[in-house]
Amino acid sequence: MSARTKARKRAIDILFEADLRGADPVATAADRLVDDERPIQPYALTLIEGVAARRERIDELVSTYADGWSLDRMPGVDRAIIRTAVYELLWADDVPDVVVIDEAVELAKLLSTDDSPKFVNGLLGRLMQVKPDLAI
Repeated sequence: MSARTKARKRAIDILFEADLRGADPVATAADRLVDDERPIQPYALTLIEGVAARRERIDELVSTYADGWSLDRMPGVDRAIIRTAVYELLWADDVPDVVVIDEAVELAKLLSTDDSPKFVNGLLGRLMQVKPDLAI
C-alpha cells in the first residue's frame, strides 16, 4: 500500500469517526495526534482539513450528483470515502482524476459494502465529467 493510500485510509478513518460522533474532524485529528499510537501522515491531515473546510460544497455536489441517494442514506464509510475523493478530485491538482477515482473505489472495496465500489465509481465518474463546468 502506497504512502498516499495509507494517508487516504487514515483520513477516511478519522472523517468517519468524526461523522459518527457528530464531531469536528480537525479536532478529532488533533486528538488522535496526541492520544493515538498510529501516526497521522501529513497528507492525511491535508485531506481532513480540506474536507472540513469545503464540506458544505462537497455535500452539495454529492447530493446533486448521487442519483437517488441522499447523504443520510449512504453508509458512513461511503460518505467519508466520497468526501475525501471529491476534495481530491476538485481541489488537489497534484493528483490525477483517474487516480483519485481508482483509490476511492479500492478503499470502498476494502472498507464498505459489496455495492459501494460501483456506487463510488459512478458518482465520482459523473463529477469528473462535469468538473470543468463546476463553480468551485
